[in-house]
Order: sequence, then structure tokens, then C-alpha cells
Amino acid sequence: MDVLIYLVPFTVIFSLIGLIALIWAIRSKQYDDMKGAAERILFDTEDNNRNDSKDKNHRK
Repeated sequence: MDVLIYLVPFTVIFSLIGLIALIWAIRSKQYDDMKGAAERILFDTEDNNRNDSKDKNHRK
């Protein structure tokens, strides 16, 4: 039971750190565009297609 003297404050401190990090992320608009990053991974941009064609011609 003596270990609870250390565990309870430790848990409260880390919970507060997590809560502060969550509030900071929400206020700095980290969660505004949830679909953007997921869709950006799936589709190539025009720049990537141009670079790929240059690399293929350069290798020949």
C-alpha cells in the first residue's frame, strides 16, 4: 500500500500532461483536416509523375 503514495501523484501528473497535450492539439487545429492526409497518401500528384518519367528516360 505504500506504493500508492507514489503511483497516485505519478498518474495524476501524467494524466494532466496528456490533457494539456490534447487541448494544445485541438487549439492549434491539428484535427481540422482528418481526411486530407489520408487522401493525400492515396493519390499521386503531377510532380511525382513528371519525376518518374524523367528517371525512366535517364536510365535508358
